[in-house]
Amino acid sequence: MSAFRQIRCLAALLFAAALLSSSIAAFAASIRGVVTDTSGAKVSGASVALLHKGSVIGAAVSGADGSYQILTGVEGRFYLVVTAKSFRQLQTPSFFAGRFDSVERSLVLEPEWVRQSIVVTANGTPTPQAQTSESTSVLGPTELAQSIDLTGLMRLTPGAFVAQLGQRGAQSSLFVRGGNSTANKVLLDGVDAGDLGGQFDFGPLSTTAIESVEIYRGTNSSLYGADAGSSVISLTTPRGTTSFPSFFLAGDAGSFRTSHEAAEIAGAYGKFDYLGDYSWFQTSNSLPNDQYHSGTIAANFGWQPHASLQLRGTLHYGVDATGVPSAWDFFHVADDATQKDQDLYLSASIDNQTTPDFHNVVRYGATRKREQYSQWSQQGSGDYNDYGDSLGQLVTITGANGYSVTGQAILDYAGAYPFNEQFVNNRDQLVYQGDYRVTPHLLGLIGFQYSDERGVENVPAYLISDSTDRTLENYVAAVHGDFHTRFFYNLGGSLEHDSLFGTTTTPRAGATYYIFRSHDGAFSGTHILFNYGDAVREPKLTDQFGSLYQFLVTSGNQATAQQLGIGPIAAPTTRTYEGGVEQSFISEHILFRATYFHNQFGREIESVGAQLLPGLLNISGSNEQALIDALGYYYTYDYGVYMNTEAFRAQGIEATLEGGIGRS
Repeated sequence: MSAFRQIRCLAALLFAAALLSSSIAAFAASIRGVVTDTSGAKVSGASVALLHKGSVIGAAVSGADGSYQILTGVEGRFYLVVTAKSFRQLQTPSFFAGRFDSVERSLVLEPEWVRQSIVVTANGTPTPQAQTSESTSVLGPTELAQSIDLTGLMRLTPGAFVAQLGQRGAQSSLFVRGGNSTANKVLLDGVDAGDLGGQFDFGPLSTTAIESVEIYRGTNSSLYGADAGSSVISLTTPRGTTSFPSFFLAGDAGSFRTSHEAAEIAGAYGKFDYLGDYSWFQTSNSLPNDQYHSGTIAANFGWQPHASLQLRGTLHYGVDATGVPSAWDFFHVADDATQKDQDLYLSASIDNQTTPDFHNVVRYGATRKREQYSQWSQQGSGDYNDYGDSLGQLVTITGANGYSVTGQAILDYAGAYPFNEQFVNNRDQLVYQGDYRVTPHLLGLIGFQYSDERGVENVPAYLISDSTDRTLENYVAAVHGDFHTRFFYNLGGSLEHDSLFGTTTTPRAGATYYIFRSHDGAFSGTHILFNYGDAVREPKLTDQFGSLYQFLVTSGNQATAQQLGIGPIAAPTTRTYEGGVEQSFISEHILFRATYFHNQFGREIESVGAQLLPGLLNISGSNEQALIDALGYYYTYDYGVYMNTEAFRAQGIEATLEGGIGRS
């Protein structure tokens, strides 16, 4: 064969090989992205492995710009495992990809010794904690698996205080940075899970089928609407990941007739993933009439027809009942009372990556909450007065300052028993959020939320049977980004219309700047941060139904309310200023963070005695008499009504020090 013919054959073979290679690429799924650290710096030399059914079917090493790409002709459910020197190994959640799909998966590696998670509550999109200026704590599967409920875990969060009115199962309220317990926005899979007005009882909430909890400390009404006055608590449900059905059974028992049983099934098959969970917990606690039990069922179903589209539905339903023995230390007599809850949370979402830069989520959520309190009979001894009130036993109470007092306290007031209260909080919510990456360093977000809320308060003994129907609309716009992965910022605001308190705006801004980037050495990274934000919360049911305006309207004195300029109860407000510093030591083996916060709370709602109202409202003369006449027996007996009269501020310093004992 001549040299010319050999060259022609070799060229033909090279052309065929190139054509075959391009054909394989054209008919193969592409998984690509960029590997960065939590500060946004590119990580080169990271090993990225693509796994399918437990086996590695592809691999790549990130380049100088942090980018990687893996091609595969296999269709199915995959996950990535990433390893790099000085970083903790990362395993991504599983995802489905077809033969011709192009999948974008940017990977963020955490330091080997401290944990800096990806958070959503700060900016509304997944963002590494190190790139946010906000104070956010994350409770992961390890912490949640060691606890039956969230009450004890929340106590370990900086700036948070949990008050529980009794033992296991008793009503538990969260207070963050001086805010009221109604200033927390609680989300479950992106759906508002709180009562009308932000109230949320953590006592009966089980950790069953809760994968992670983000605790955002600060105002964030600009993203999540009313009630995010001092914090946002976001809970998420786990998904099935294994290619085969996995079963989990657990049971334990202890003192006070305590027992706990749990069962779970989860897995993934092709385009589907599924999870079902059930738990039952019961205890007698250590006081008379303090028995508690709770049952929870949860489910999570997902369908991913192709890599850029995902449909998902979740369900959580919990029932519980607990005795309410009242303040045992004050009475040494247990009240004959119970509290029961039935709470249902539903979420259905469509998640679409429309283009590589444009992402959309549409979500429907439903919340159905029932709470019943019943005191079945009067307890205590003796007839304390002519009204038939009863007393507890003779007790001595000693305070923290050493002073003590001995006597009998009024336990129960005379009246008709059983005494019943019922509260109903129903909500249907529609949420849209779209985010568009303008450049690698700038992302814009728009959103819309609509809520239809219905609430009922029913107290037959007091002839109270009130109901309300509220609608809320919230329009959101925000941007966040960075300059040279050194200065990170977010700017945003919302326009909210509430059928109860009208239209409000809530701006928000935050920034963090890396003075020294992370590197090897004793002082391996320093950045400063600042946050500002406004927020509002809607009044809760008892605020609205017990307000001065509501009393005047329902008693036929609306003309007096108009004459005196008394309107519906208004939305309490919060304004936050925050600044701080974060410093890592010894090549990110230790992380120190300290922040100062200054919160201003205005138009807070409190109960005011009716006889104080003329002076408080600066009413005199004939107008004063008109108000007294309208109040009637409320003024005579000095009963309280709810009004926007309270304002206060809270300030403090939060400091955390985190380090790893070992690589594990």
